[in-house]
Amino acid sequence: MRAVLISGASRGIGEATARLLHAQGYGVGLFARDGERLRALTSELGERALSLPGDVRNPGDWERAVARMEEAFGGLFALVNNAGIGIMKPLAELSEAEFREVLEVNLVGPFLGLKAALPALLRARGVVVNIGSLAGKNPFKGGAAYNASKFGLLGLMGAAMLELREEGVRVVNLLPGSVDTGFAGNAPGAGWKLAPEDVARAVLFALEMPERALVSEVELRPTRPQRG
Repeated sequence: MRAVLISGASRGIGEATARLLHAQGYGVGLFARDGERLRALTSELGERALSLPGDVRNPGDWERAVARMEEAFGGLFALVNNAGIGIMKPLAELSEAEFREVLEVNLVGPFLGLKAALPALLRARGVVVNIGSLAGKNPFKGGAAYNASKFGLLGLMGAAMLELREEGVRVVNLLPGSVDTGFAGNAPGAGWKLAPEDVARAVLFALEMPERALVSEVELRPTRPQRG
């Protein structure tokens, strides 16, 4: 059985990805800080779902999650770095603590996840899928911390892709535009945005490409841009 460890799996894109992959027969490890939501989701999914409470900023939490995945499923085929936060403020209002928090979750977290999972991924000749953002290429007002984290993620994982492809591990960056979740304080219900399930389908596409093929980057945009 192919097993996938998903960070930020308690809601939004992470939850949608966990549901889709589980429905497709994957074993799923759900890694997030909200243990109560994780327990409810794993209970709903049933077999082949594992609750893994933890903080992406904590290397020990990552190491324990990978160990439990290998114990439960006999290996780890893929890591989905999805957990992220957004603090959108003008630079004059953005504190050092807020800036550091965004970088630690959105950039340091995926680095720690990759470091922890890499031995298992090398054994499995597996896949790393990073949920980036079009904000990783397109800065916007009020997005200094978020832009910096997502630009950095592309640089980090671009270098990892070039290194690890030679070792049999494929690294894929998914760059969605606006997704209809409660991310960064936005209220869901905007019909023009991508749905979390759209991004989940892109994750599945990346995982199911033949081993000889590497889709290193995918950009996703809403079909209809926001009006007014």
